[in-house]
Amino acid sequence: MLVKLAQNSGPDKLPFCLAAVSAIHCIETFYRGNSRGPIRRLGPGPGHTTTIYLSPTEKQPDSVYTTIPLLLIHFAPHVIHLRRRSSYNGVMRRSLGFVLGLLFCCSGLHSPAQAFDLAGPKVDVHVKRGEITLPIGQVPNLLPGDRLWIHPDFPQTQSARYVLIVTFLRGVTNPPPNDWFTRVDTWLREARDEGVFVTVPAEAQQAVIFLAPETGGDFTTLRNAVRGRPGIFVRATQDLQAASWDRMRLDAFLADVKVTSQTDPKLLKQRAEASARSLGIKVNQECFDKPVDQQAACLSQHTEGLVMDDSNAQTRVAQITGGSAGDLMSQLSYSTMGGGGAYSPYIGAIVDTVKILSQLHNAHFQYIPALALPTQDTLNLRLNVAPSFRDPKSVVVIALPPVGPATLPPLHPVNPADTFCAQKPGLVLPAEGAPLVLGTQLAHDLVLHIDGKKGPIDLPIKPDSAQGGLVIDQPFPLLPEDDVGATVRGKWGFDNWEGPSYHLHTAQPGIWKVAESDQSALVVGREDTLHLEGDNSLCVDKLTMTATGGNVLPITWKSPKPNALVVSVPLEHSLPGPVQIEIRQFGLENPDTLTMNAYAEAASLDRLLLSAGDPSALLTGTRLDEVAKATLNGITWTPVALGRMQDIDQLSMNADRSTTTLQPDRHEFATVLLRDGRELRAHVTVNPPRPQIVLMSKAAQDGDADAPPPVHFGSPDDLPAQQRLVFFLKSKVPATFPRDQKIEVAATDGSFHTTLALADGSLILEDASTAVGVVEPLARFGPSAFGPIQARPVAASGATGDWLPLGSLVRVPGFRELRCPRAPSRPCTLTGSNLFLATAFAATGDFNEPSPVPPDFAGTQLVVPHPANGVLYVKLRDDPATVQTLTLPVLPLPTAVAPAKLAPVRSQETLPDPEPQPAAPAAEPQSIAPPATAPEPASAAPSGVRP
Repeated sequence: MLVKLAQNSGPDKLPFCLAAVSAIHCIETFYRGNSRGPIRRLGPGPGHTTTIYLSPTEKQPDSVYTTIPLLLIHFAPHVIHLRRRSSYNGVMRRSLGFVLGLLFCCSGLHSPAQAFDLAGPKVDVHVKRGEITLPIGQVPNLLPGDRLWIHPDFPQTQSARYVLIVTFLRGVTNPPPNDWFTRVDTWLREARDEGVFVTVPAEAQQAVIFLAPETGGDFTTLRNAVRGRPGIFVRATQDLQAASWDRMRLDAFLADVKVTSQTDPKLLKQRAEASARSLGIKVNQECFDKPVDQQAACLSQHTEGLVMDDSNAQTRVAQITGGSAGDLMSQLSYSTMGGGGAYSPYIGAIVDTVKILSQLHNAHFQYIPALALPTQDTLNLRLNVAPSFRDPKSVVVIALPPVGPATLPPLHPVNPADTFCAQKPGLVLPAEGAPLVLGTQLAHDLVLHIDGKKGPIDLPIKPDSAQGGLVIDQPFPLLPEDDVGATVRGKWGFDNWEGPSYHLHTAQPGIWKVAESDQSALVVGREDTLHLEGDNSLCVDKLTMTATGGNVLPITWKSPKPNALVVSVPLEHSLPGPVQIEIRQFGLENPDTLTMNAYAEAASLDRLLLSAGDPSALLTGTRLDEVAKATLNGITWTPVALGRMQDIDQLSMNADRSTTTLQPDRHEFATVLLRDGRELRAHVTVNPPRPQIVLMSKAAQDGDADAPPPVHFGSPDDLPAQQRLVFFLKSKVPATFPRDQKIEVAATDGSFHTTLALADGSLILEDASTAVGVVEPLARFGPSAFGPIQARPVAASGATGDWLPLGSLVRVPGFRELRCPRAPSRPCTLTGSNLFLATAFAATGDFNEPSPVPPDFAGTQLVVPHPANGVLYVKLRDDPATVQTLTLPVLPLPTAVAPAKLAPVRSQETLPDPEPQPAAPAAEPQSIAPPATAPEPASAAPSGVRP
């Protein structure tokens, strides 16, 4: 149906309807172009209404012409009664279609009638109230008794004579008296040079200026028209004043867009949005998706639809169409089909004014509205149609501010909780809620009032719609207090006005410091993050850094919360040494200076690990060679030994006092001091106390069937591997020896180990705190076990105690017999097994003339020095540094065969001997078969330990 209405409405019909003198004539014209049925217009009906009867035809559906009542309700001063066949609800449902169709057809017809782009004449106006005179641009309202100075500012070459008529109105039902009309002949010298003074009479409510071409009866005709229909002029004056204020808002926004696009296009989006917010303008966000050079033109399109409603400039359409019907029309006007929001409050006032004034035209005069856009004391007039100097001649209607008490603007902060830095240059206090404050000169002589400790302070401020608020004109003085409250004060016309209040922060020196955790955070060769703490970051302007051997560099920063700064310090190309950071704040001449040290790569700490009661601890991390000491709860640990496992340093540290006071399983931090003075923190892990034992004694025992060993060890730490090792242990922590505790016995190099426990009998409790350990090395470790061994306790939880040295396992050859000649100077023959376990033999304890044993000797007999006093000295391979004593019965050497000399004897002197000389020895020691003699007596059998 909408499409059909649009097609049936010829271009010569609907435009005429919108500008028709009366709604009745519009409806009649529309129906004559769209219906073949007759139209009968009757005389006045009841209540001074006009009744029209429309006859439907077969080709014209009833739904078309039954929608006329809704249109008449909104746009006609008359009530139309229809003779219809359908029900009332059906009529109203079909009425909605007609309204939508009308809006659709007329949406493109607004702009030509509402452009107001023709510059009209200028009129200068001053208003004096009491002793104060203000230009018209600063006057939002008039009061009875105000003295107006009105001066027509026509050019010298003005050829058409205009009569300027100043008129005051006193309501829609009370025509003004004749003396409320003041005529000014603008072509006279007196009017040109001096203007005219007019006083606002008592009871006046509106003021209007007419500019009419000079004719014989122009003044009388106009005065009669106003007195005859005062309500029309009252309404037109109200609408013109509202439209003028809306137009000033729109012009301010367009000026902001133009200036910004020409000076700094990159700020266009930011400033356009700020201006639109403060002026109550609707912005098309799609414009910012276009190229930068096209954004300003896009924002300036469809300007009439950009003005939004606000509390100070209510739409005139809402006053015409009240109730639910008005709500419907308002919603439809903002829909896409109704003009896409083009039917704004500004357009509503214009449409209303044009419609009202069009009803007053006659054969000689037609009334055309003019928007009055004041600049200081000049009213700049804008017309939407060109004036006519032929019948009907054009009478320009100019609205002056309303007469009555002023309504103070409800300006308020955008966010009342925000705080602003007072000394920031070009400080803008964001404000909204009163577009006329920021888009006109009505608010003037504005100051920011501050009640300081030393007295009140007033700083001049000015509205700036492009920046979206109020701008302070001069530098803010330093105040002793940090935070102050400030209130906007000034004049709204002639009235005192107190505007919004703001929270301000003033910069204070010496408030910034480095966070405790970042005192040693700067490391050269990288960019570090520094946390600064202070009072408030609002006034921070910039930060600079000066490193060792470098220049002054700006550094980046951000403020995650008001009292903190997060600073990025670039030290990639700096040297270790002092670093100076300067924090400059608005309003302060001298910056806050922080001096720190930049270090080489810092140690990275993992944790300090110890058990309660331990005298030592283990610190893990990297670069632990830089650690000087660690402290916790008055206990100080100093480095002992540094090791490394994979990529982790392990630093053993000893405590200077007992650690039994440390509580296990508590989360604590130790302070670690580096050698360059930095302090770091390390997690501390305190485990429960480890088991501790004390070695009371140890001994080697023979088996029950074994003969005493022939070797007497020269060191108490040497333990024969062929004997049973017995040692006594006393429990220190805990005080009693736990029954589930074990003892681990192992080589110091970890090559072999075993575990003793009460369960297998290798560990026996002597009493509640003492245990006896028994180890048979050959059975536990095998014949290849030798070297230092140690023992430690192992708790049931797996915690281990410290290692205790037990001694060194030494394997002993199986010495059998020693046969020597009678001459003490001649060598002896030593027989036994595993003789390679000895390294050398000597006749004296100082080993002056030793007889070495080759490491690869595999024989069973050796030639050894002749023992002195029956004692032979030997060094064993498992303990070559200790001299052991070998005590064997010395047997006579058999005369039949002499053993080969297996080792050289240092003395080469040949002594006489009655006994036969043995055969020459081989080049290397070798095994020699026993002599073929009678069996030796049992008493001469060699003695020794088991192999």
